[in-house]
Amino acid sequence: MNRVLIVEDEEHLAAGLRLNLEAEGFVVEVEENGQVALDRLTSDADRFDVVLLDVMLPGLDGFAVVRRLREAGRFVPVMLLTARSHADDVLAGFEAGADDYLPKPFDLPILLARVQGLLRRKTWLLSHAASGPEELEEFAFAGKRIDFREQMLYWDGTTQPLTLMEATLMRYFVRRAGHTVSRKALLEEVWGVREDTDTRTIDNFIARLRRYLEAEPSHPKHLQTIRGVGYRFVAEPDQVETRGSAGPGS
Repeated sequence: MNRVLIVEDEEHLAAGLRLNLEAEGFVVEVEENGQVALDRLTSDADRFDVVLLDVMLPGLDGFAVVRRLREAGRFVPVMLLTARSHADDVLAGFEAGADDYLPKPFDLPILLARVQGLLRRKTWLLSHAASGPEELEEFAFAGKRIDFREQMLYWDGTTQPLTLMEATLMRYFVRRAGHTVSRKALLEEVWGVREDTDTRTIDNFIARLRRYLEAEPSHPKHLQTIRGVGYRFVAEPDQVETRGSAGPGS
């Protein structure tokens, strides 16, 4: 069974979330202090499949928790829950390393759909059972190398950890290189939802990936915007190197 850690200091909200998640078959644990939650996740991140993390917490706020978690090399999927829904707050959450951001108040079916979406992406990204290019492990272009298994981006001696969502989104683009991908497709196939995700969420992730991948993020060469449609990832044939299910030493 999938395990969820709820980090929420509002007792009634935490209890309601726990009750409903357990009714859906999840094993749920609750912490109300940000520092305590960080200590648990840093020492035993593999215990949980998803973390639901409030932003306004005693001890350490949610932004700091997820930022330090990523700095420690822990990539458990994290969804931030907060009443702070201003665009700057949402962007701060994603830049800290969150995989999703759900403003309060929210409808329970939407939260459950988001949790299932995070689990599907985790399974998709980390599964290596299949062989062939479908299970892409690495992709190299323009002097950069993405290791999807380790969720890392390498270039010019620099190492950039990727969140689960960043790695999943980039893998989605790589597998469709040269083809235009609509916002609708991204919402349904990457986020796992239909209408409940603000499309600015997509824009925020694209902006972050461009900062990693583009020499001039304001004039992207590889991760292009197709106005009124969506996005297209472009890598010249002589720049592309991929590795499928064979191990790193093959």
